[in-house]
Amino acid sequence: MGRPKQFDPDVAVERAMDVFWRKGYAATTPQDLVDELGIGKGSLYNAFGSKHALFERALARYRESQAAWLAELLDHPGTAKDRLRGALEALVELDLGDPDRRGCMAVNAAAESAPSDAETADTVRKMFARTEGAFRATVEEGQRAGEIDGGRDAATLAAWLLATVIGMRVMAKTAEDATQLRRVVDAVMGSL
Repeated sequence: MGRPKQFDPDVAVERAMDVFWRKGYAATTPQDLVDELGIGKGSLYNAFGSKHALFERALARYRESQAAWLAELLDHPGTAKDRLRGALEALVELDLGDPDRRGCMAVNAAAESAPSDAETADTVRKMFARTEGAFRATVEEGQRAGEIDGGRDAATLAAWLLATVIGMRVMAKTAEDATQLRRVVDAVMGSL
């Protein structure tokens, strides 16, 4: 009998993330995961415990990678408004450049699973809070610099930016091109 196939759990989580992101939690079967990860069902369950546990790890991985990506976008040189515009435009390009039109895995999970899955809801809530916090920090920088009205509540503006991003990411799933989404970006930036 040969040695059991070894696999890297981090690579497995990354590959599982792609499957869940493309198909959603409910439509992803254990066989889909076994096929994508190249491991047996026994190894899958021994390493991760359950499909749901693997999904949570994949969603957490997504949260961390997206948070780092957004933080990098908002940390570029330039005015706060330029950085906010750059982040919104980068999301449009990211979503429309994806041939599978997967959208945002967290938004997808919120719509599909969060109403009946407290753990998923908590993971998504933390991601949204982190994104909102990054927007708020950038808005506050813009207010200190005088480019965004200091009389407006930064927390409210950040929540509005988050809601706009969530809506844009859903819209991108069916958009024929970037025109409509760019108009949204222009409207948001004109309103700040």
